Amino acid sequence: MNSQLEMKSVNVKDTTEKSPILEKVKPHAELIAALFSGVLILSGWLTQDHSAISIPLYLAAFIIGGFAKAKEGIEETIENKELNVEMLMIFAAIGSAIIGYWTEGAILIFIFAVSGALETYTMNKSQREISSLMSLQPEEALLVNHGKEEKIHVSKLMVGDYILIKPGERVPADGAIVKGATAIDEAAISGESLPVQKGKQDEVFAGTVNINGSITVEITKPSSETLFQKIIQLVQSAQSEKSPSQLFIEKFEGTYVKVVLAVVVAMMVLPHFLLGWSWTETFYRAMVLLVVASPCALVASIMPATLSAISNGARKGILFKGGMHLENLSNLQAIAFDKTGTLTKGKPEVTDVVVSDEMNEEELLLHVASIENQSNHPLAQAVVKYVKGKNDFLLQEPDQFQDVSGWGIQAVLNDSSWKLGKADFVGTELAYSFKGGLGNKLASQGKTVMYIQKDETIVGMIALKDVIRKETAQALKLLSEAGIHTIMLTGDSEQTAAAIAKEANVKHYVAECLPESKVDELKKLMTQYGIVGMVGDGINDAPALATAQVGISMGEGTDVALETADVVLMKNDLIRIAEAISLSKKMKRIVKQNVVFSISVIFLLIITNFLQVLDLPFGVIGHEGSTILVILNGLRLLRS
Repeated sequence: MNSQLEMKSVNVKDTTEKSPILEKVKPHAELIAALFSGVLILSGWLTQDHSAISIPLYLAAFIIGGFAKAKEGIEETIENKELNVEMLMIFAAIGSAIIGYWTEGAILIFIFAVSGALETYTMNKSQREISSLMSLQPEEALLVNHGKEEKIHVSKLMVGDYILIKPGERVPADGAIVKGATAIDEAAISGESLPVQKGKQDEVFAGTVNINGSITVEITKPSSETLFQKIIQLVQSAQSEKSPSQLFIEKFEGTYVKVVLAVVVAMMVLPHFLLGWSWTETFYRAMVLLVVASPCALVASIMPATLSAISNGARKGILFKGGMHLENLSNLQAIAFDKTGTLTKGKPEVTDVVVSDEMNEEELLLHVASIENQSNHPLAQAVVKYVKGKNDFLLQEPDQFQDVSGWGIQAVLNDSSWKLGKADFVGTELAYSFKGGLGNKLASQGKTVMYIQKDETIVGMIALKDVIRKETAQALKLLSEAGIHTIMLTGDSEQTAAAIAKEANVKHYVAECLPESKVDELKKLMTQYGIVGMVGDGINDAPALATAQVGISMGEGTDVALETADVVLMKNDLIRIAEAISLSKKMKRIVKQNVVFSISVIFLLIITNFLQVLDLPFGVIGHEGSTILVILNGLRLLRS
């Protein structure tokens, strides 16, 4: 039975080459065979007074209804050299026929086939997210080459090629817009239903939809390495990886089947001598035991629920790389967060501009932006963006320019010497005395202060801050309410870290934390709390992500972070972490319900069989009915 729950890759291209009718029927083949065997069983029951007619009908029902499960059971037994649930069902059905209970044996096959069809339905439902994603990926792109347009297959696109994407078309590959502007529907990638406005230099991703404008895009990744493909690969690998609970159940199944067969063999003999049962009654009760003691429901308690939860998460932009990580989430006691790009946007913004009384603000900003425009530093680019946003300044070219790494910039512009940077760079005493020490106050608020010096005089300062994401405080509040301890690990100074931690609702923080010390801090947290998660987005977070029991990466993070993490938030929405934990806990609760229910049913059926009050038909219904119920219970996670 467990092999029915193994996930297989979906190949959309292969299916399109086959008969449409066959493709429509194929997913329902097991159910059709089961229903047909049911019709044969009914016909056999109606003609049971004529054994020459009824027995061939029952035999046909056995073969048609039980072929798929028997083939699966025999192949697994040969491959793994281990008896399984399917073999128990085969033995029980054959045993029932041997003692003349053709109807009961056939009903067993029928219900077993129906439960198998339901398992297949579970797999198809959990695979739907992949299938729908793959069907969204365009196969052709409109290549623009020296003004000429040519349709080519997506696989032939190379990094650096230019493609034209018209309104209503899907983006065929990852790239950056070089011409035009539009709104992009990124629901397939992030789960966000509202279109995102995109302009020059903005990234676009394969599988998303161009809403209302023609855009020319430069390819930045080959088709095999797009974010779209990574999503598909992540979900596929997650569906094939089993949780610790599932692995335990499968290991337990082999031993359990051997024990059941040993007990059944003993029961074929001992009750006749010890309890005085007739040989017919003894063999009959042994066959009932063979049916009701089979762990079908127990085996089906975990995997359908896990697959349903993984599919549910994929639909919401939460990608789990395996059932193990999904299961671990429910046991999290603490989560550590990187600051830059995780709790914050990772893009500094100008928050304050302070100008001396002797200087005009517009003139100061023009000179600062002209100098900073020569640098690629994130702070410099943030200042240039801010200045251009205030006014359409025509920036000037400095006569001299030097970027002093780690300190700031010095330049000559309009016959004046300029220094832009830290307090120590421009002169500590001058900087800290400017405007009554206002710079210290701004720094205490978690802001980075850039002092501006002109010809040995401080003429202004600009404060910048890596602004926290709008959902950060709410996300950490939800985690706190769920009883999860939150910690921020950052390389920032104590002052900045304290300000950000307060604004973000983080319980504790560790400042001036280097990448290697993040791992050490995580190990301390694991000793203190047990199961600990780590959320990050950068290359420097990869060691910590790998160390934590559950590594969570932001979807916009680096490739290294994406590959190292166990869970990926495609929408970069921290609130999804609380949703993922809630989904994990709900899955754990449903699995526990299934396990308790299935074991209870098995014990009840075994006891009533020994008391000789349970007939084979009711044993079949109770056993297979419980299997169907636990599968349906697991399917609830698809829509939670």
